[in-house]
Amino acid sequence: MRDQSRERVRLVILPPPDFHEQGLAAKAYMDAGNLVPDSVILGIMKEVLASPSAQKGAILDGVVRTVPQAEGLAVMLAELGRKVDSFLLFEIDDDELIRRLSGRTVCENCQTPYSGREPGTACDKCGGKLVRRRDDEPEAIRQRLKVYREQTEPVIRWAKEHKMKIDRIDASGDRDEITERAMKAFTE
Repeated sequence: MRDQSRERVRLVILPPPDFHEQGLAAKAYMDAGNLVPDSVILGIMKEVLASPSAQKGAILDGVVRTVPQAEGLAVMLAELGRKVDSFLLFEIDDDELIRRLSGRTVCENCQTPYSGREPGTACDKCGGKLVRRRDDEPEAIRQRLKVYREQTEPVIRWAKEHKMKIDRIDASGDRDEITERAMKAFTE
């Protein structure tokens, strides 16, 4: 989400958990195009959700991805005296998703991210070479979509069975249009 959107929902941005062992383990799975095991995800979520920064709420981006994660999150939130307000489900055509994700690059020197820039071109910030992350290679994305259908789509059914609110967001169009649709879901 862009900065102005974060302000509109008074969203606290929590630092990525890359600095600890579980975060590094998660990165290794993602680099291989696989989903991160539930035990690693739940450990990261518990650490983040129990932190003072998340006491007023949090948006969990990219989780929950399996039914056991959903069940674990439900237990964890009950222990913390919290609940899920809504699932945002971004819906998009596979081909468009592959096009977008494979168009992401990052500078191999300064790690500045880019979208729509070809690997091998120069970074505007430091002149370094732009590279595509391994998990953004088209084959890795196709593998992630296969795993999504096998492991994550059942979470949607689980949420429905547990009477949880699911907001379906049309993720076609440009970033501003998609952000506006998502923001609307927060106010409904």
